[in-house]
Amino acid sequence: MHENEVRAETARQRAETAEFLAGLDEAAWDAPTLCAGWRVREVAAHLSMPYRTSLPRFVLGMIAARGNFDRLADRAAREDAARLSTAELVAAIGDNTGHPWKPPGGGFAGALSHDVIHGLDITVALGHADPVPLDRMRMVLAALNPRTAKYFGVDLAGIALRADDLDFSYGEGEVLSGRAQDLLLVLCGRKLPPGRLDGESAARFTGH
Repeated sequence: MHENEVRAETARQRAETAEFLAGLDEAAWDAPTLCAGWRVREVAAHLSMPYRTSLPRFVLGMIAARGNFDRLADRAAREDAARLSTAELVAAIGDNTGHPWKPPGGGFAGALSHDVIHGLDITVALGHADPVPLDRMRMVLAALNPRTAKYFGVDLAGIALRADDLDFSYGEGEVLSGRAQDLLLVLCGRKLPPGRLDGESAARFTGH
């Protein structure tokens, strides 16, 4: 993957996310997402956090969170979701499509993955049907870290993920199939809406 191509896709992803959010009504902003415990507001706040957070604020936040980034991210998302208007959250994403933020150790491909996954947290939960472009998904899957499932606590022992829309597989065993973007969400510990996965184990990875 060329860095410029990844950054261009990241910019498109952010622009599409901002456009989607701008079209939501207030009720949708308060709807739950695939991120357990977070509404659309909190996910949007988390997506825009890197663009709005100075280094000193980040360091202070990490100290307050006793070095736990997940604790910091959750606290910041909830506080910023309550503090910022929906228009401000949309602008924070839409005005930063070309922002050079990269997650530590993840590079620009990690930034693209971050935006795609959290974008899906919103759109899939709200029943949005348009898929992520396959070229973009290939970039995300090519940068997939083998430790992803472990980090999210997903038990995939004896499960073989097989995409039915592009060439992607992960693991060995009983086949669990679906679109690549849905299998990515499985790897990230999300519970999907019914009907998006096929296989005898689909119920394990589907929310009620």
